[in-house]
Amino acid sequence: MSSSTGTLPDPVSELIDIGREFHRRGWSLGTSSNYSVVTARDPLRLTITGSGFDKGRLISADFVEVDGNGHATASVGPKPSAETLLHAVLARAAGAGAVLHTHSVWATLLSEAHLSEGCLTLSGYEMLKGLAGITTHETRVDIAIVPNTQDIARLAAELELRVAGSQPGIRHGFLMAGHGLYTWGRDLAEARRHIEVLEFLFEVVGRKRQLR
Repeated sequence: MSSSTGTLPDPVSELIDIGREFHRRGWSLGTSSNYSVVTARDPLRLTITGSGFDKGRLISADFVEVDGNGHATASVGPKPSAETLLHAVLARAAGAGAVLHTHSVWATLLSEAHLSEGCLTLSGYEMLKGLAGITTHETRVDIAIVPNTQDIARLAAELELRVAGSQPGIRHGFLMAGHGLYTWGRDLAEARRHIEVLEFLFEVVGRKRQLR
């Protein structure tokens, strides 16, 4: 939140708070997940979590600034996350102001279960209205699922084409099979809301199947 003096919140402080919350909720356990905020557009600059840090115990020294190619802009500091290039592509191609990546149980299970279909379909739920541009529960949202890979450059190139619309689109987020959820927003507040909405819906879908 903004302070009473009207100053903008520090993105690193906000990401530290998000890390603690997401860890508490079981979405970012161990050293999993990565989070970023765009700090400049021309040239593109992002502040992102460094590699290998416990997201429930982040401190300011655990973050690094990167450029539009996912490279650190300084010679000292933590190593950027292995998936940094994905954040840069989403900032560029989707216009994201923030990108959040989680590793929840339900995202992991459902992404594996639906990999052959290429997406997880969510429809008819009131919570869908928490996603940008959705105004009714009478809608269908397909969350794309991509295979898990260590070839981040190839995946980044594929995502750029899909987000740009020259291949089947990705609008609100995507799942990496057996891995987790990526989502984004025009700012950190919207990206955080998208995580909450999608993680809620993943759990609903999973538990509904258990009830059957």
